[in-house]
Amino acid sequence: MYSIPPDIGKEMRKIRTEMRISLDTAARLTGVSKAMLGQIERGESIPTISTLWKISTGYKVTFSNFISKPSVEKNILSIDDIYPLQEENGDMLLYNYFPFDPISGLDFLQIHMKPHCRHESFPHTNVLNEYIVVIKGQLEMTISEKVYLLKEGDAVSFHGELSHAYANPSNEETVFHNVIRYR
Repeated sequence: MYSIPPDIGKEMRKIRTEMRISLDTAARLTGVSKAMLGQIERGESIPTISTLWKISTGYKVTFSNFISKPSVEKNILSIDDIYPLQEENGDMLLYNYFPFDPISGLDFLQIHMKPHCRHESFPHTNVLNEYIVVIKGQLEMTISEKVYLLKEGDAVSFHGELSHAYANPSNEETVFHNVIRYR
């Protein structure tokens, strides 16, 4: 059903090595403990979406840098071919349809949230804007402490450095696209 998960740890180590920083420095930059970073790099632990965001922000690289490699070919994708990242005990799944493209500066994600799931995000200093389009269900967006209720077909955009949270307030699954534009 899903492809083998990408080797996030090796990619993290490669980026950290290219940056010529120690695990101690990486921990200070990302807010992720040295022990956790080491476990991820050695393949002993799979990071959550929140942890990957902290690392990508601290390293000033794209989120998809760790989970996908752009293809030189045009591809037709099926959701069954994309390995999802899980968060909130599996109640939130993130599918990276189109990984970061340096020309457009964009990542294209699809996120599925089970009923009553909530995901807190922190400001992303490496993200210029996020664009959200609700495909199915309802999405409660909290952006800088202001709450917006979006229904199917609604959209919102906001600066990446703002604090934000996603929540599914309903008894049905919510699906939305999240397009991220990097600085």
